[in-house]
Amino acid sequence: MKSSIRRSRRAAVAVALGSVLALTATACGDDGSGGGGGDSGAEGSGKGEIVFWDNNGGVRTDIWKEIIADFQKANPDIKVEYVGIPSTDYQSKVDTAIQGGGLPDVGGVGAAMLAGFAAQNALEPLDERLAGSSLNGKLNEDMVTSLKAAGGGDDKLYSIPTSANNGVLYYRTDLFKKAGLDEPTTWDKFYEAAQKLTNAGKNEFGYTIRGGSGSIAQALDAMYGQSGITSFWDAGGEKTTVNDPKNVAALEKYAALYKKVTPAADLNNDFTKMVAQWDSGTIGMLNHNLGSYQDHVKALGTDKFRGIPQPVGPAGKRVQVSNPVDGMGLFKSSKNKEAAWKFIEFATSREENSKFNEAAGQVPSNNDAAKDAWISKAEPTKLAAAALTDGSTTIVQLPYYLPDWNTISKADNEPNFQKVLNGDMSAKEFLDTMAGQLNEAQAEWKERNG
Repeated sequence: MKSSIRRSRRAAVAVALGSVLALTATACGDDGSGGGGGDSGAEGSGKGEIVFWDNNGGVRTDIWKEIIADFQKANPDIKVEYVGIPSTDYQSKVDTAIQGGGLPDVGGVGAAMLAGFAAQNALEPLDERLAGSSLNGKLNEDMVTSLKAAGGGDDKLYSIPTSANNGVLYYRTDLFKKAGLDEPTTWDKFYEAAQKLTNAGKNEFGYTIRGGSGSIAQALDAMYGQSGITSFWDAGGEKTTVNDPKNVAALEKYAALYKKVTPAADLNNDFTKMVAQWDSGTIGMLNHNLGSYQDHVKALGTDKFRGIPQPVGPAGKRVQVSNPVDGMGLFKSSKNKEAAWKFIEFATSREENSKFNEAAGQVPSNNDAAKDAWISKAEPTKLAAAALTDGSTTIVQLPYYLPDWNTISKADNEPNFQKVLNGDMSAKEFLDTMAGQLNEAQAEWKERNG
């Protein structure tokens, strides 16, 4: 049996050997940071330069630069070098640096990739730092618990949460009204609207489906939402439910939307292309998350669309897969951990965390920031927060704790999902393949963790 950990590390080594380490020069600050995953680093002077890698560069660049400016004003002895890396490239960049050197001091580390980095001994445990800081008791406990669980099984906290996300169904209220359609609050109404709003001859489509990078999480959301299955694993926690016949049937129906009620270009769309296409065109519906809300407001105003929780299934119950909590990690190789921690602590303080999440349209991790007035004005965020707390929604927890989860859900299966959309692979074959990989990874994780 292949080890999923070995597979992850082999992939990371291959990336390191096959790439020119262009980021190394920019990642090494004056304090001497930039070691590999096994480098134990140092506390440093608490002054000087630190390097921050943004795991959603471009999309979040402006707000991070604003937070960095605030931090440097409050801490004139510390300079933060910002490196923005697109979300689609981030994991491979970090894996390359873990193997070959050039890690930053601080980086975005969300739940989906946390276990893989922790398994390579690249991250500093943050429990003691958090307990002794001004953040102690101020962070959302569910988000902290989620990141602890995602760390791989040692019950340590390797990332300080910044925000929580949630799946959202955005729809064009003006187009729905013109067509006499009900709000797509159920999956039946969703499919009905997708058909009725499509007129390919006029380049009008009912829906845009994500076929490029990040497609698997969206497909899983649609599957579990329709099937109503509420657990990712069977009762024994050994076999995944992704290839349950109900999920197979749900994926068949969902994938069949491609090119019938969606643009053909969707096959290669990552979230940025998909969002831009929806904002500029005449497409009725878009599944994304809270993070694109401000983009839609800028493009459409607030009177032409709404962002609502995902549709409910036949039993009247909403089922969604978990969106990974995002956060900030301190890389173990940092030679200036004290200054790096100050930056993390500052960025997740009430004012800065509120500022960041208002720009991102997401749910703040700082409990005081979550009480700020802007949340009630950002309707999708307000509705998402309510859906997650009012008992109307069951969350299927994805196995972020598996070191190979990000590889399985991206590199291993995104190309196969494109084959499903094109009709070159059946939904059953696709899900059976993924299930085999997940069951193997789960068995190995259980063996390692007792």
